[in-house]
Amino acid sequence: MPKRTDPVANAAVPGGAKGPSFLTIFPSIMLPMFLAVVDQTIVATALPAIAAGTGEVERASWIVVGYLIAATIAAPIYGRLGDAFGRRTVMFFALTLFMIASLLCALAPTVELLTLARVLQGLGGGGLMTLSQALVGETIPPRERARYQGYLAAVAVSANTFGPVAGGFLTEHFGWPSIFLVNVPIGLVATALVIRLPKPSAERLPWRSDPGGLIYFTLFVATTLLALEQVQHVELSSLPLGGSMLVIGLIALVLLVRHENRATSPLIPLSLLRQPAIWHSDALAACHGAALVSLITFLPVYLEVVRGFTPSTTGLLLVPLTIGIGIGSLTTGRMVNKTGLTTIFPVIGLSLCTMNFLVLAIGAATFSTTGLAILLLLTGLFMGTVMGVVQVSVQSAAGQLRLGEAAASVQFSRSIGAAFGTAMVATLLFAVLAIRNPEAASIFAGMVEHAKNVGVGLSPEQRTAIAADIATAFRAAFFLMAAFTTTGFFLALTNPMRRI
Repeated sequence: MPKRTDPVANAAVPGGAKGPSFLTIFPSIMLPMFLAVVDQTIVATALPAIAAGTGEVERASWIVVGYLIAATIAAPIYGRLGDAFGRRTVMFFALTLFMIASLLCALAPTVELLTLARVLQGLGGGGLMTLSQALVGETIPPRERARYQGYLAAVAVSANTFGPVAGGFLTEHFGWPSIFLVNVPIGLVATALVIRLPKPSAERLPWRSDPGGLIYFTLFVATTLLALEQVQHVELSSLPLGGSMLVIGLIALVLLVRHENRATSPLIPLSLLRQPAIWHSDALAACHGAALVSLITFLPVYLEVVRGFTPSTTGLLLVPLTIGIGIGSLTTGRMVNKTGLTTIFPVIGLSLCTMNFLVLAIGAATFSTTGLAILLLLTGLFMGTVMGVVQVSVQSAAGQLRLGEAAASVQFSRSIGAAFGTAMVATLLFAVLAIRNPEAASIFAGMVEHAKNVGVGLSPEQRTAIAADIATAFRAAFFLMAAFTTTGFFLALTNPMRRI
């Protein structure tokens, strides 16, 4: 594929002066993305306090699910808006919406009102993530985009790790409303930084609304994510409702594709997604999200139940994984910047990552704490080779006019992949346990839901037997994660865009 020129981006870095360009551009893009990512995880440790304060324990999960659904729906909308009206201008709107919604979250007296405010916050947060990625393509020359995407990937990982820690600290010392109020001053700083971004004079795609596409897309995303959320409860009683929602979601997807193929200005750019370089990259992002998010979700359960680690030790063991992803992302970005090569890095990284998952599946029980830390560090390094390359490949294939749609497609693919992957791993874990030991399946369901006093009253022999059954189930789960990375390996290997 021939190299693409990027006159707008090159104009934003006159004379190749990289230093001032970095200081002007990176903080302005980094902080909005940090806000959006950290708000996905900062609520997790505050959920018990929120449930206690509002008296609605059974509906507390809606606070997380509402944000996720709204952010996923918002991604392609902001992609189109940014392409039509300018990403810098639309970023101001997303930041303003995010800050107003944060205030409403802090003031919400009930879970229902808090959920509605979180949906509004997700509509802003989804824009922050998509626009941050697209602004890299708008303001940075093609070859250097990989370096910036590596930085952004490191920021996203850091934000995911920082969120629960910050949420716990703020909730304990200042109450749960503080986790939302803190967004306001940070959002104001982000707004001031976005003002510093260069305002390129570029041709824009005309804006035409697509209400039919929006309705079908919203129905598809909402029902699909709710179905997957039901499956992750790991309860047989939730399967009929989850299955029904999934069927509705699939019907909505068929209607969405049929409608978008006929629309003059489709919300979902199917013509873009049909390009081999783009659909390979988006599918790779989905596989990466499936493997990484399911690992981060269920590894703590494995470490605490099977290996008997304390929560603090488990938290420390996740640090090498996080550090590895950050280092891998930064290193890959610099190597792409220097060589122009792209898919070779995820090809190598995912092949080694698959080997690591197979090692976990076969011999995780034999590793010492230090050995597990090293294995997780290496897994993070190999995982870090993917997302920066995916964004650069999609943006290069899409071209300057459609950077927003390209960035949105990656964000949406990764979100759906993470949701599907986590649900598949949860279903597999429960199925293996249900076949081997229904009592172990019930106890495991409580552990996934972070229920207290799970397994109280069991004899040491029963605990040992249940731990052995759960270890067997996790062996199957690690094999499934290896299948995700293997699929990603073949997608990277067959991606026609090998160089930018």
